[in-house]
Amino acid sequence: MILGLISIGIAVVAGFVGHSAAREYTASRLKFVDAVQKPGVAWIAGLVAFGVGMLLTPLPLITAATAVCLGAGVGTGVASGARRVRGYLPPG
Repeated sequence: MILGLISIGIAVVAGFVGHSAAREYTASRLKFVDAVQKPGVAWIAGLVAFGVGMLLTPLPLITAATAVCLGAGVGTGVASGARRVRGYLPPG
């Protein structure tokens, strides 16, 4: 029971950290990259993060739920960072 709660906590933290790290990286490092503004990029980033998370599932306390939370966090972080950059850039 305790290990299940720890595993859920790890999944939630992975989602939050993935979201904030992806948002900051997208907004600061990729602000002038036009490809980030395409709508499918967030989905691709989320799927890649999910794949990396699934590779880590043989480790103790890392489950498929952790991979899902990480993928969702990274995908929404990239989308949020790209939306934040759109407000800074001049039109055209």
